[in-house]
Amino acid sequence: MNTPITVSPADIRRLFITRQRLAGPRPAPTAEGLLELTRDLGCIQLDPTSAVARTNLLVPWSRIGQYDPAIFDRLLWQDRSLFEYWAHAASIVPTEDYPIHLAHMMRYRSGKRRWGMRVQEWMSKNQDVVDAVMTALKEREYVTSADFDAKKAVGWTSSGWNNDRKVSMVLDFLWTQGIVMVSGRKGSQRRWSLAERVLPDWTPREELPEREVVRRSAEKSLRTLGIARQADIVRNYVRDRYDDLPAILNELEAEDRVMRVEITGDEAADKKWRGPWYIHADDLALLERIQGGDWEGRTTLLSPFDNLICDRARTELLFNFEFRIEIYVPKEKRKYGYYVLPILHGDRLIGRIDPLMDRKTGRLNINAVYAEPDAPLGPETGRAITNAIQELATFLGAKDIAYSESMPSGWQAGES
Repeated sequence: MNTPITVSPADIRRLFITRQRLAGPRPAPTAEGLLELTRDLGCIQLDPTSAVARTNLLVPWSRIGQYDPAIFDRLLWQDRSLFEYWAHAASIVPTEDYPIHLAHMMRYRSGKRRWGMRVQEWMSKNQDVVDAVMTALKEREYVTSADFDAKKAVGWTSSGWNNDRKVSMVLDFLWTQGIVMVSGRKGSQRRWSLAERVLPDWTPREELPEREVVRRSAEKSLRTLGIARQADIVRNYVRDRYDDLPAILNELEAEDRVMRVEITGDEAADKKWRGPWYIHADDLALLERIQGGDWEGRTTLLSPFDNLICDRARTELLFNFEFRIEIYVPKEKRKYGYYVLPILHGDRLIGRIDPLMDRKTGRLNINAVYAEPDAPLGPETGRAITNAIQELATFLGAKDIAYSESMPSGWQAGES
């Protein structure tokens, strides 16, 4: 085993932020830039909430700045360089990574694991619905869940909102099995087609051994994180699908593909930085530049589902920032708001805003701005935050911005 590389918590944050494309050169606001960004992130989560904008549009905006969302549609529905599949959640992923996702499709299709067995049992109880969906898919260019009547179908039993979505659940299960794919959208409504009609001819289709799938996924996950523990890797990218990860990390370490990291400094002494921690060999040069002082952060706003903060435990450890999504929390019990955007400033998360885009009036309403207790104060920080809000308003096409409350006192001189 090689001698561990010594890093500070600030080094970890800065490498993480850089690998997430939130520092350093911005991707270009082009098809090539968006594809490069999706490749670097591994996946961009989908979520239908549009209180501000859908998260799959906000995640690129935080990194690129102003861009045309129609470019994303072309990559998805015309070029087919991207497609929708389940990564750490329902996500947009690069078509070039299809072999990794194909392995999970085949696993779900086999029904050998507990979840797959439950799905197959439920599908067999609703064979009439499955047959109707498959027949229609073979006859039509695409179908939607609204095309079918499933009143007599057996409901899917869950603890949440899926209970009565019978046709949607059939389509979702066929999707996870790789039999169907989303071939387009009209608003939030998905158009479903047989996968063989959606994938471009150039799609890599090799069926990889399971160990190779985990190996590739682990390397990709680690690179998107910069420096990470096993638990971080497991909760990232293809979440919870890393069988025998400790042995694979040992294998990668023996090949000098990954190296161990030791965390030092006063900040490290204040927390329980349990390891081991790893860095990918391909990021050593970048880490060296960061440790040499070649790093400059930005101030931007993050989607609640942003890749940087989707692992709540890691977010709290690295940034001392507790973040919970309150969309499903009753209004009177919310601490910060319905669709809150954290504020990234340099290598810190220094606060959050509670915004709402009123599309009828064209106004971006800022219901509140919150500062963390240890946030840097002063007009310069205030201006950076209001500039980020203005950039968001421009991206949304807002005509003006309305602040319901003043900025926190230390930032008020920066409020426009």
